[in-house]
Order: sequence, then structure tokens, then C-alpha cells
Amino acid sequence: MRPLLQMKQSNLRTNLLTNLFTALAVSAGLLASTTAWSQVKLTPIAPAKVVQSKAQTVNSIVVVVNDEVITRQELNEQILAVEMSLKKQGTPLPDRAALQKQLLERMIIDRAQMQLAKENGMRVDDVMLDRTMLRLAEQNKMSLQEFRNQIEREGTSYAKFREEIRDDILKQRIREREVDSKIQVSETEIDNYLAAEANNKSAKQELNLAHILVSIPEKASAEQIAARRQRAEEALQKLRGGADFAKTAVTYSDSSEALKGGDIGWREQDRLPPLFVDAISKVKVGEFSEIVRSPNGFHIIKVNGKRAANDTKAAAAEQQSRVRHILLKVSQIVTVEEARQKLLDFKKKIEAKEATFEDLAKAHSIDGSASKGGDLGWLFPGSTLPEFEQAMDKLAINQISEPVVTQFGVHLIQVLERKTDELSKDRQRIAARQAVRDRKSDEALQDWLREVRDRAYVDYRLEDK
Repeated sequence: MRPLLQMKQSNLRTNLLTNLFTALAVSAGLLASTTAWSQVKLTPIAPAKVVQSKAQTVNSIVVVVNDEVITRQELNEQILAVEMSLKKQGTPLPDRAALQKQLLERMIIDRAQMQLAKENGMRVDDVMLDRTMLRLAEQNKMSLQEFRNQIEREGTSYAKFREEIRDDILKQRIREREVDSKIQVSETEIDNYLAAEANNKSAKQELNLAHILVSIPEKASAEQIAARRQRAEEALQKLRGGADFAKTAVTYSDSSEALKGGDIGWREQDRLPPLFVDAISKVKVGEFSEIVRSPNGFHIIKVNGKRAANDTKAAAAEQQSRVRHILLKVSQIVTVEEARQKLLDFKKKIEAKEATFEDLAKAHSIDGSASKGGDLGWLFPGSTLPEFEQAMDKLAINQISEPVVTQFGVHLIQVLERKTDELSKDRQRIAARQAVRDRKSDEALQDWLREVRDRAYVDYRLEDK
């Protein structure tokens, strides 16, 4: 499964974060592992401007999380921002008290993740953050200044937005370390997956889902489980009575998608947990399932859409590209803009036949391919960084790209050849392993978030007035 769902949202910041997490999906070298980021779905919402008189402003502590606090002002800003986002999506607003409780719990979990990342020595320096901001601007077809102007038009200072992105990167990194890297897939599971694929003659589907999760605490007592089941039943009764699913999800769901109305987005059916697939096998588009139980809790799943996926024959073959590149490193001395301009100059020289791509790569590229004139060999889908692959896929044979920014620097890319080959058995097993990992990833993430929350010291000081 490709990292992070490309979900359509109504505000710019959510779209930017979707692109950000896609760009951050692979973190180990240009020729990255085929184990892509699991479907982590984070959509922090930019704080709206809060207009209050001095008499109205009371910035008290509402909760202590370990050794840090969340203030009334922070909570109020987030409530207003979420309400604004829900209105843009056309989602009816839930009760303010229910939204406050849901949002405060989300802020506690986010704060605990940030603390854990920092305790493990993780940090995001300004150079990496600057590269990320430029990458976000490029992905949204804006200059950095246009990007900054748009963020500020939406009511958030650019400096604050940058710091939120820094926090998002840290949370992504700690989740990768604590969740994704620990998911185990056995050879037997791969064999079973491939056997099931071979026996499945029906057309493959992609499903657009939303869900409500009422979680069960770790080592819950029978009374606790019964209480959580009752909460799920209450949500189901409201849905049967005609309540809006997204509003109900915001009110009742404990999942990381709750503040997006439970929206999971499009997923290939074979990469969903079998429990979900079975639960919605007879559910029509626009309808929802009965309550189903998983190790994490009780789920209600809504089917927002269905569509045909790639057929089996198409999935059995893949396009490969033989690629070369010139990579310039970015540092405190060489900025992204300076590297981009230098590569643009190289491109002009190559196109004017004043220099060859090979010679410029040997002289200036900073990675191991330099001695081979920048030749990276044959690349298959998913074997490199998403932004590199996206730029590569758009190129005609022998065409040279515009400069492409990744976490490793700035690249000039040229595709030399393309071919389509049948998937080897090894590649089929790699793809199967990833599909099985994707099935496990959501449950593993929810388990870990529950553990993070349970381990945190939380002292509520919120007084409803």
C-alpha cells in the first residue's frame, strides 16, 4: 500500500500534510526499501485565529501530560479550527462538549508521542525543515513565497505552521520506529496470501471506507468491555435513526481518523483487514455495517464507494525505468535554491550540447552513482522516494527533469529506457509481504497509540463552566 491515503479535503493544510507524509514515507537511502510507510493517517488542523477581548481571555491549564501542559487557549484554538474544517467538509457539528472531549484526548496522545520522540533523541533541524517546506510548495505548484502567503491567508502564521510541520515529522518518525519496523510477516502468511490471490477469480475492488472505533483498554475487565460495547451500540442506534455518520464518528470514535469524520479513504480490498472485508461484504454504497469486534475494540464501517482495481494481469507486470541523475547536497552553506539554480544551469548546458549529462554527474553528483555518470540502473515501482518516482514517471525517454527536491538533496533526473516485465517470483513475494503488512498496520498503530496513552501521566484540570 502506498504511504498515506490521498484523501480530498477542503482546506489547504490537510492537503499539504497528505503530500508531506507521502514525501516522508521512505527514509533509508535513495533506492529505498519496498517496505513503504503504513497507512498512517495524521491530519493535524491549523489553528484558526481566535478573536477575543482581553476580558474574555483566560489561559488556564486544562491538562498536564507528563511534564508538559495543554492550556485553555490551545484547546479553544483547536476547537474553533476543527469546527471550521468540519463546516467546510459539510459535516454537521457535534455537541461542543463532545468535540472538546474528543479533541483534548487527541491532543494528549499527540503530546505524548512528541515527548517520546524527543526522549529517543529524535530531532528535525532547520535545514531538513526548509527542504520540506520547499517540497510542499512545489507539490502544490507554488513558489515558496506563494505557499507562505496562502498559509497566512488561511489564518495561521507561517512560523507556527513550520513548527507544526516539524512536530508532524517527529511523530511520523517515532511511529515508524515503534510501529512499522516491528510488524512481522511470516513466510507462511505470504504463501497463504499468494494462494488466496491465485484462487480468487473475481475482479479486484478498491473501497472507500469510513469507520467508528470504540476502543477497549488493554487488559480490560468484563465490565469495561460491556461498557464499551454499550457505547458502540449507542452510536449504532443514532446511525439507524438517521444521524450523520461523520458527526457520529467525531462524537464517538476513538480512532485517529475521528476528527475527519472517520474517513479512511480508498484502499485496495486485499490490503484491508479480513475482518473489515467480511463485515462489509453485503453492505451497499452509502450504508454501514453492524458492530464488529477486533482486538482493538468495536467497529462500525461505512462504505462510501466501490470501484474496480487493476486487473490481475496488469498487476502481474510492472514498468521499469533505467534512470540516471545528478544529486547536489543541501547544507547550511548551499541552500536549496542555490542547488536548484546550479542544476538548471547544468540542464541548459546539456540541452545546448555544451556538456554531457554523464560528465556533469561524474564531476558534481555526490552519491555513489557519480562514477557511473549518475546511472542508477533499472528502477521498479516503489523502489525509490515518492517524489523522485513521480518526477521520473512523467518524463519521456531522454527528457531531463526540472530540479527535484527530496530529503537527500536536489536531483536532475533523466530516463534512458523503459520496459515492462512480468513480476518475478521474488517481486511477487515482496508485493505480497507489503500487502500483508498493510493489513496489520492499522491494528498495530491503534495498539501502540493506546499503549502511549496508557503510559502517560495525565492530570485533568479542566472545569466545565
